[in-house]
Amino acid sequence: MAAVNLDIADGVAHIVLTRPDQANAFDLPAARDMAAAVEGLAGDDVRAITLTAQGKRFCAGGDVRSFLAADDPSAYLLELATVLEAALRALADTPKPVVAGVRGAVAGAGLGVMLSADVIIAAESTKFVMAYPGIGMTPDCGVSYLVPRAIGQQRALEFALTGRVLTAPEARDWGLVTTVVADDELEPAVEDMARTWADSAPAALGQAKRLIRGAWDLTGPQTGADESATIAAAVTTDEAQRLVRAFTSR
Repeated sequence: MAAVNLDIADGVAHIVLTRPDQANAFDLPAARDMAAAVEGLAGDDVRAITLTAQGKRFCAGGDVRSFLAADDPSAYLLELATVLEAALRALADTPKPVVAGVRGAVAGAGLGVMLSADVIIAAESTKFVMAYPGIGMTPDCGVSYLVPRAIGQQRALEFALTGRVLTAPEARDWGLVTTVVADDELEPAVEDMARTWADSAPAALGQAKRLIRGAWDLTGPQTGADESATIAAAVTTDEAQRLVRAFTSR
């Protein structure tokens, strides 16, 4: 059985982590399964994406037992981190909006998995922790890039260096997650968000996502020029013309 499942129905792709007995931690086969799942998102039948997990915990990061059991732990970890980071970067870069639903615990590389989504909905009881110092390890899978951009450098340093565990409300207040819901409302909230996207203007949403995520690597004038060219192209699409006509006829 794959460690990451992909199912597509009614315009929504569902990526599900399926190693609940290992707290959905990633070993090398699981990282390869994530890469395969992301590759399956390219079709025009996908208009929105959900990212969730089976069991009580969203993701505990890397599967420590797997690399301790490897003949060459360093080589194993290098391949694991490289494969998973590339898959998560591809997910973040896909021109489809992604909503993650997290519960239980999000630790270590699990933060990178979570932050590959554009909107993050957390169950109220969820806890968040870097976890790396406790096992003598360092951030991987984009965590050192994504976390400071979400919460700022000083909070990221505190989060990484002190072992602080954030509650879901704290994570929301810091900007690590988008919103917090009651535990039993998580799945409906995730599905509602994906359904709203799938039924609206996914091409425009994808371009908005690209502009915002890509702005970190551009100057202000470069971003402005990109915005102008993108909106000029957007107005010519069937999607935009239909929605503009509907708006002006109200």
